[in-house]
Amino acid sequence: MKTVVVGAGPVGALAALYAAVRGHDVEIYELRPDIRDPSTAPLNTKSINLALSERGINSLRKTGLSDLADAVLADTVPMHGRMIHQKKHGEYVREAQQYDAHGRDLLAMDRTQLNRALIDHLHAMPNVKIFFKHKLIGVDFKKKSAWFEDRTEHKDLLTQGPEFCLTFDLLIGADGAHSAVRNHLMKVVPMTYQQEYIDKLWCQFGVPTTPEGDFRIPANYLHIWPADESMFIAIPNTDKTFTSTLFMSKEGFEALEASGKVIDYFRANFPAVVPDLITESDLEQQFNNNEHLPLISIKCTPYHYKDAGVIVGDAAHAMVPFYGQGMNAGLEDVRVLFDILDRHPADRTRALNEYTRERTPDAQTINDLALGNYREMASDVTKPLYLLRKWVEEMLYVHVPSWGWATQYSRVTFSNMRYSEVRERSQRQARILNLAVGLGLAAVAGSGLLFAGSGGLHRVKMGVLRGICLAARGAQSVVKG
Repeated sequence: MKTVVVGAGPVGALAALYAAVRGHDVEIYELRPDIRDPSTAPLNTKSINLALSERGINSLRKTGLSDLADAVLADTVPMHGRMIHQKKHGEYVREAQQYDAHGRDLLAMDRTQLNRALIDHLHAMPNVKIFFKHKLIGVDFKKKSAWFEDRTEHKDLLTQGPEFCLTFDLLIGADGAHSAVRNHLMKVVPMTYQQEYIDKLWCQFGVPTTPEGDFRIPANYLHIWPADESMFIAIPNTDKTFTSTLFMSKEGFEALEASGKVIDYFRANFPAVVPDLITESDLEQQFNNNEHLPLISIKCTPYHYKDAGVIVGDAAHAMVPFYGQGMNAGLEDVRVLFDILDRHPADRTRALNEYTRERTPDAQTINDLALGNYREMASDVTKPLYLLRKWVEEMLYVHVPSWGWATQYSRVTFSNMRYSEVRERSQRQARILNLAVGLGLAAVAGSGLLFAGSGGLHRVKMGVLRGICLAARGAQSVVKG
């Protein structure tokens, strides 16, 4: 069987590995140069760092290559949770929030390093051929033919090269949000397609090490400076630097560009970034020189045409980065796709139908959750009611496991439960929790207790827990689903 993969990013490279392990003759075509070539590095830096979680790790482990996951995980930095940077009563404070009540971590990783590890493994496989600087220009899914331009003789990626045609049994499109494969798929499939650019741009900043070569702030956290309509984050790298990102509306960026008051804005909204992480001159230079890029959200369905072609990753469901699941979902696409292909080895049409049917609601769910999570990161993480709900859910998660209770974040990040099922269970839990919080607060109010002070807050928490016990009595089946 000949499988052609378009796109040699992490998702495309993983799809090629899954196909190669199953004995397919695999060819990969990538428009960009080889990412491992140091001279191409500037072309591949425009990417928000990855937070690798269970879904991505599980997909790496399921390739059938025993050393792949360990090779990838060796080049990561564990993140125990969020570190929230803010001013309270005029004082700068940092407060840690664990990701998971059981102490599980996310793994910070540079996208380029993941990509390199996957391509290195592909190069070691005899049934794989990789072609860089090749552009897809046409696909006939009915005849299973594709046309490419060979641009290897040109230094740039814009000059046209000679064309050639090839045939395939299965074409996998993993060529990103602006997918050429998806565009050609639309010509033969009645595809529902939705594209949205959200009202946020992003700009990347590099945070150097200290003069002694160490991290400038605690290493094992995703650092967040929440400011409602804007947000600054910092993710650790293995070389003890941080990759930081400013998220802000287009109007906000334009106002800063016009006023030139970048330093004043950072001092007012992101305490201690200047000069603890970045000097004034370096911050201004990076703000002015680094691109201010849009964030796109894409939904579409179906993902396939008969037995001939299928799209995965951002080509099928590009999402904003606020849940840290874009790459994890793309890697999971590959595992799910090949699990289904393995179940129907003699009927690929049936397998691809099943893949679209199963994966569409899951991909669209995490797309929606990612859009909604900006508010949590940029604002809610500092609010008492959010912290109270989080505390209550984690208490139940740890101390009453028989109820089947877990936070939505833990199910998304630390399990392989289908995204659509995660949302259904979370909605059921929310109904119980809302009732419980109401009962608990009513009980506290009725007793005349106040919120003020640590003792008052403790009594509020205990009252809410009592309310949950009342609300959940006889309704455990609702939680377990």
